Formats: sequence, structure tokens, C-alpha cells
Amino acid sequence: MNIPNESNELYQAQFENRHLKDTVAAMRKQLEQVHIENQEKIQEAVASASNEITQLKNTVNALREEMENMQFEKEASVQEAVIAANGEISQLKGTVNALREELERTRFEKEASIQNAVVAANDEISQLKDTVQALRDEMEEMRFDKEQSVQNAVVSVNDENAQLKATIAAFREEMERKQAAFEDKIQEIERASRDETGQLKQMIQALRDELEECLAKQ
Repeated sequence: MNIPNESNELYQAQFENRHLKDTVAAMRKQLEQVHIENQEKIQEAVASASNEITQLKNTVNALREEMENMQFEKEASVQEAVIAANGEISQLKGTVNALREELERTRFEKEASIQNAVVAANDEISQLKDTVQALRDEMEEMRFDKEQSVQNAVVSVNDENAQLKATIAAFREEMERKQAAFEDKIQEIERASRDETGQLKQMIQALRDELEECLAKQ
């Protein structure tokens, strides 16, 4: 009378054993799927960080090129102003020389009116001196204005450099913040994976203990 009961228990144990094996296989497959998904998320996060770093590098290079172009334009403007000033000085010298030559020619041509010529020459020389002094004063004022323009340009470039440095620092801080957030996310994923692995190991151990207990009863 006990043989059918023992056969029935053996069948139940074998059925439960197959069910446990199927459960373990399903759990293992689910664990592998979770691991694959975590790896994909990690790869996506790394790719996103790489793209952002590339964009920041491109932005810094563009800003550097723009700053160099602006510096070149400022230097070209200063050189053009210097050339213009030199040209004006040459013209003034030519004018003074021409007037002096005209004065000398007039003095020799009008020997009969030497005294009048001398007076006229003195008057003209005085005017020329005043003119030269006025031109010299104007030239000094122009040079001062040019130097002031150059100083203003230098101040502007320095301000722009400071702004660029601040922008780069902000980009660096943002990148470090995102890197820290990414590392925290990775650690969170690793903790979750370890917790899930521990739970699966406990479940498998419990199933193994139950299976061994069932086999021991046989």
C-alpha cells in the first residue's frame, strides 16, 4: 500500500526538481538580460559624454580663432593709422621745404626790396613756425588719440580674454558635474546589480536547500 504513495512522492519530487531547474534557468536568463541592458546604458552614457567633450573642444577652438582674427584686425588698424600719420608728416615736411624754397627764391629775385622781403620773410617764417607748431601739436594730439585707441583695444582684448576664460571654466565645471553624475549613476547601477545578484544567489541557495531536503526525504 505504501508503494503507490512513494511513487507519487517521487513523481512530485521530480516534477518540483524540473520546475526548480526551469526557474533557475529563467532567473539566469533574466539576470543576463539585465546585465546586457546595464552595459548598453553604460555605453550610451559614455558616448554622450564623449560627444559633449567634442562639442566643448570645438567651441573653444572657434572662440580661439575668433579672438585671433580680432587681434589681427586690431593690429592692422594700428599699422594703417601709423602709415597715415607718417604720410601726413612727410607732406608737412614737403610743404615746409617748398615754402622755404619759395622764400629763398623770392629774396633773391627781389633784391631791390630786401628790407620789405626780409620783413615779409620774417612774417612768413613766423607764420610757418606757428603752422609747424600747430601741426606738431595736432600731430601730438593725433598720436595721443592713437595710443589711447591702442590702449582701449588692449583693454577690450583683455576683457574678452577674461570672458573666454570664464566661459571655459564654466564649461569645465559643467563637464565635471556631468562626469560626477555619470559616475554616481554607474555606482548606483553596480549597487543595484550586486543587490539583485545577492538576491538571486539567496533564492538559488534556498531552492538548492529545498531540493536537497526533498532528495533527502526520498
